[in-house]
Amino acid sequence: MNIDAYLKRINYSGSLAPTAETLRALQVAHLKTVPFENLSIHAKEPIVLEENALFAKIVERRRGGYCYEANGLFAALLRALGFDVAMLAAGVAKKEGGFGPQFDHMTLIVTLVERWLSDVGFGDSFVEPLLLDSREEQLQGSRSFRIVDDGDHLILMRRNEGSDWQPQYRFTLQPYTFADYEETSMWHQTSPDSHFTQNRICSLATDDGRVTLTGMRLITTSGPQQLREERTLTEEEYNRILHDQFGIVMKIK
Repeated sequence: MNIDAYLKRINYSGSLAPTAETLRALQVAHLKTVPFENLSIHAKEPIVLEENALFAKIVERRRGGYCYEANGLFAALLRALGFDVAMLAAGVAKKEGGFGPQFDHMTLIVTLVERWLSDVGFGDSFVEPLLLDSREEQLQGSRSFRIVDDGDHLILMRRNEGSDWQPQYRFTLQPYTFADYEETSMWHQTSPDSHFTQNRICSLATDDGRVTLTGMRLITTSGPQQLREERTLTEEEYNRILHDQFGIVMKIK
């Protein structure tokens, strides 16, 4: 692990002490520089869940990735910096109710004086780590998060200002390795039923909101009220924004 190259990739120059403050700063920096994206799937590039391969893609080629990639490599960085971190498996909440399969999503637990839920691979979600053992509401901007008990599982809940609580994903505290996610990752890359094969996405947190390419649409949210703007792009506009906003040069038909 080339720590200096990784930190340069996420524009981070702060403390490296394994503390809650450092974890928070690293997560925020990561979310603002490494896109949540599935472009490899649509470019027919294999996704290899292995530290060196992920480092080459995200750091050296300045790409992003989906949960297994972004969280997997972020976990490796945290370990290299002396953090106690483990990869967890989660089932993502379905619109019709219930949750997806166990390895639908990778999230992270970081154990310091307190335990933290950390995640740089769930798209438009919590920006700062959440206290894992708190059952209180945790406010971040115009959104609130909380973790609730559900038998052997924990459920991450989110509430936007003026709305009801909605489940995000359900997980346990059992640690796993990359090999455990391989089967579900391959399904997401190849199945016509996977939302990752149905639509290309590239999304990045900004200082006051988010910028997202989904299909041929550009969506931006900004400000305290998270005002939303959306427009449809031409292929030329798409490739230009992919370069200008996300630092990615690749053409996908």
